[in-house]
Amino acid sequence: MSQSVVRLAFKMVNAYLVRAGDGFILIDTGFRSNRKALDAALTGAGCGVGDLKLILITHGDADHSSNALFVSKKYKAKIAMHQAEIAAVESGDMFQSRGKPSTLRRLLKPLMSLFKLKASERFTPDVLLADGDRLDAYGLDATIYHVPGHTRGSLAVLTKDGAFFSGDFMENRTKPSIATFVDDADVLQTQFERIKTLNIQTVYPGHGTPFKLEEIG
Repeated sequence: MSQSVVRLAFKMVNAYLVRAGDGFILIDTGFRSNRKALDAALTGAGCGVGDLKLILITHGDADHSSNALFVSKKYKAKIAMHQAEIAAVESGDMFQSRGKPSTLRRLLKPLMSLFKLKASERFTPDVLLADGDRLDAYGLDATIYHVPGHTRGSLAVLTKDGAFFSGDFMENRTKPSIATFVDDADVLQTQFERIKTLNIQTVYPGHGTPFKLEEIG
């Protein structure tokens, strides 16, 4: 793992603190139950108020966005995400960033409702990011990729040195793979074929340990 990347490995999900010039960018924020550990990790890395240049949320699911508002207020940092995820984080309903539900998703919806953002955690992003946008203004030589398939507005980040922060577009729950909880399988596969052409050295997934892209069969 690059020395410029701190993996915050919570019990069920990852967040990443990335060195960006003289400050940091936080990619995802974990569940509300991870709040104390997240705050301690930021402090332990030397990230204080004013040092966090951006909070980048890869998509609006609660395991990635629950602490965005808390961190934004405490560390005086802006929140960035894709426009297609706004409805999900404003309403707290992760299904707002997904299309027509499949039979399986209709069955799962009552269970997934347990992962809604509380009213006190809902927010409107300060910055909207789209495919091809750059993060130079925040101190990081990196490009944004819009990678729908898991959700409509899923984002990934590729740094100049090949670190690819995939959110749930790719994962490593039991083995490296593209997303297993899928909104649109065809779109997901199309995006994966596009991403495979990039100079990716290490994938930093939302779930599981980092891996090499070629480990996906």
